[in-house]
Amino acid sequence: MDTRTHWEKIYTTKVPEQVSWYRPHLETSLALIERAAGTPSASIVDVGGGESTLVDDLLARGYQNITVLDVSETAIDVTKKRLGTAAEHVCWIVGDITKIQLAPNTYDVWHDRAVFHFLIASEQRAAYVRQVAAAVRRGGHVIVSTFGPEGPTKCSGLDVVRYDEESLHKQFGVRFLLEESSKELHQTPFDTTQQFLYCYCRVE
Repeated sequence: MDTRTHWEKIYTTKVPEQVSWYRPHLETSLALIERAAGTPSASIVDVGGGESTLVDDLLARGYQNITVLDVSETAIDVTKKRLGTAAEHVCWIVGDITKIQLAPNTYDVWHDRAVFHFLIASEQRAAYVRQVAAAVRRGGHVIVSTFGPEGPTKCSGLDVVRYDEESLHKQFGVRFLLEESSKELHQTPFDTTQQFLYCYCRVE
């Protein structure tokens, strides 16, 4: 089963509250994005945004230049429906982040919660990093959250890679200046906890 087929199956068989990564509001992500964005006109991309409420909260805070990207068209359609007419103010992209072509020097803030840790193959990770390096403007910020060292080894039937601060930052290289990292215990809808690692970098 390819990546798109796998995630379409997930999103067509489960409602948002039935996936382990669901959270009513991504408080940590929001705080980091607000810190990185600076102004409401900042260009923000949420990679793997799926059915996340992050876009709702960014719109509510007045951000005007938001892109949501996900490999699942079903997930994006669910979010568009939830937003109603507000969805017209968002740029929507359906595609695999390791394969599509994003416009260069477009984004001030790159946000990814729980995509990068699914990239098992080194070629996938390298393709992802090339996308970030090309699409984020110099001086922009990259926020990536993965499972931490004590996080799960599998998610949604797929193997994942767990990271600590050093190993995650190493994937991105010297052009990415690590400004901050933190760990978060995420409470799943199933009354279990998952350790997430957040890394906040500036593109040099």
